Amino acid sequence: MKKTYPVLALISLALAAGGGYWWWIQRNAAEAVQYRTAKIERGSLQATVSASGSVNPVKQVSVGTQVSGQIKDLYVDFNSEVKAGQLIARIDPETFEYRVRSAQADVDAANAAVVTAQAAAAASRASVSRAQVDLQEAQRDLERKQILVEKQFIAQSEADRARALVNTAGELLKQAQAQAGVTEAQIKSAQANVAQRQAALAQTRIDLARTRITSPVDGIVIKRAIERGQTVAASLQSPELFVIAQNLSDMQVDASIDESDVGRIRTGQRATFTVDAFPGQTFDGEVNQVRKAAQSVANVVTYVAVVGFSNAGGRLLPGMTANVRVVTDVRDSVLRVPNAALRVRIAGVEPAAAPASAPASSTSAPAAGSSTGSLLPSPGTWSWFSQALAQPAPAGGQGGGPGGGMAAMRERLVTELQLSAEQQTRLDAIGAEMRPRFMALRELPQEQRAEAREKVSADMRTAISAMLSPSQRNKYQQLLAQAQPGGAVASAPSVSQPAAQGTAPPAGQKEVKRATPNDAAAKAAGPVAASSAPAGPAALLPTNGNPMLEFRNRLVTDLALSAAQAEKVDAIYAESRPRFAALRDLTPEERPKARERIGADNRARITELLTPEQKVKYAALVASMAGRQSARGRIYLMGADGKPVAYAVRLGISDGSSTELLIGPNAPEALVLKEGALVIVGTLSTGAAPGGAAAGPRLPF
Repeated sequence: MKKTYPVLALISLALAAGGGYWWWIQRNAAEAVQYRTAKIERGSLQATVSASGSVNPVKQVSVGTQVSGQIKDLYVDFNSEVKAGQLIARIDPETFEYRVRSAQADVDAANAAVVTAQAAAAASRASVSRAQVDLQEAQRDLERKQILVEKQFIAQSEADRARALVNTAGELLKQAQAQAGVTEAQIKSAQANVAQRQAALAQTRIDLARTRITSPVDGIVIKRAIERGQTVAASLQSPELFVIAQNLSDMQVDASIDESDVGRIRTGQRATFTVDAFPGQTFDGEVNQVRKAAQSVANVVTYVAVVGFSNAGGRLLPGMTANVRVVTDVRDSVLRVPNAALRVRIAGVEPAAAPASAPASSTSAPAAGSSTGSLLPSPGTWSWFSQALAQPAPAGGQGGGPGGGMAAMRERLVTELQLSAEQQTRLDAIGAEMRPRFMALRELPQEQRAEAREKVSADMRTAISAMLSPSQRNKYQQLLAQAQPGGAVASAPSVSQPAAQGTAPPAGQKEVKRATPNDAAAKAAGPVAASSAPAGPAALLPTNGNPMLEFRNRLVTDLALSAAQAEKVDAIYAESRPRFAALRDLTPEERPKARERIGADNRARITELLTPEQKVKYAALVASMAGRQSARGRIYLMGADGKPVAYAVRLGISDGSSTELLIGPNAPEALVLKEGALVIVGTLSTGAAPGGAAAGPRLPF
């Protein structure tokens, strides 16, 4: 029996050790962070702007009075239907009637004064005639006496006396004529006085007519501010007597839009609103106008957006408060991530640093309001030449590629050809050497640019091939063959082969011409499109994630461009690429304005190519692109090892619960950030049981 005690002690010790070990493991498991996840889904998103406003008639008229007086009669009341010109109220006209009589008497007196002046003028004219007769008689008498003086029948003094009488008669004539002029002026003065009195009479008659208050429009009286017997005074401004709504079947909501959201509101956008009078019911409308007049209340600036709607049955009444939601953008079949995932921050978990050669625009949408999108690499991005000159083209230096430009192609060459550090340095030197030659292409005429670009690209391929080993050169030729349209083989020229365009290919090797987007469009459009100005529908080009080509294809689809129009649009974009390339020489402050000028020029030139119907659609498309802005964010996915992995992403529109996830088709994250992937939306409390109980396992003894 004594030997059993040590055995029991050993068993107890083993149980204690096993229980402690189990407790320690369970405690660590309980203290491990647990995450809540949700799926990345694909579906539709609607971005909206919420605002409040009031329901008002489309047109309402405030009826006032221009004369003062006492309201004698009222003929309408609230909700009365009236016609234009209908008498709705009357001011006591007695005072104004007496004023009309007084003005009429003044007119009669003025007319009498005109008659008196005309009689005086007639007397003056008679005096002038008499003075003329006297002057003529005096002149004849002077002539007779002058003859008698010459014959010495009478003395010279008689002739002198006759001459004095002629002078006197002349002065009397002048006096009579002056008096006649005075009487004529008196007639005009009397006539002007008559016109003045008649104007005063007309004014009094107008004032008398204004005592009759009539409706200026057809409508319904929605406000009456006067009562019978009330005195109204029209001094500095007309008092408001009635408010008449012209039409209550077509009404509008005047919504106050915050200044931070007004840039997203455009005419023609769909809107919905609710009113407290009809809970649970939603009414549809459309934005008819965005007024540019700012309203500032308590340093809060808002703008009025007019939302028109049809008030069938007159259910909604003026003055009701409306809660408005304006649909600013709609996206179909996009990746959606819950907004909770964007608020998660896990300490110590940061996104992986993007390689220096990653293209800046591989996952970005076209720039807002720009017809070509952002075509320049972001600062610090390595590139052989500006992406503004790059075309979606085969790998290996033909001006870009499916990977997102020369920077991505360099990374692909380094990875797939396993370039050494020395080869990478030589590759960078080749890019630096070729960059000025590519930039010089913009100085050439459009018809010479494609041939010159092919020559520079061929020289680049030759230089790249020269630094490779035989095995690397074979892989490089395979990359070129894979990148050619239709899988055609395009071998990179060897060191000894001439690279200039026009040189015959080696024996036994088929010459392959580099395909451009315009060539692809011509091939898709058929032989007619390649030979002359096509009139059929335009072909879509492969975008490879290029925002410029995506926007170009959207123009073709939405505007139904013909092949001829699409060819001209492609030419406009091709001519603008050197201008975009030149933006990198500007300062960061000058670059946005210069980019916008180029985009505005492109939009103006494209507009000239369109029909009137296409111009309307194009203006709407450009306006919609102006409100589409992207932002940056961070999300976390569970890695294969069960630990969270951070990803820096670009975000589009949001409907309040989910946000659009912008992932380019060739982005490295496209294989991970896809539909169905689990994204972390929160964490559970550390060491807490699912039901909220205290964490930590209990010892078994």
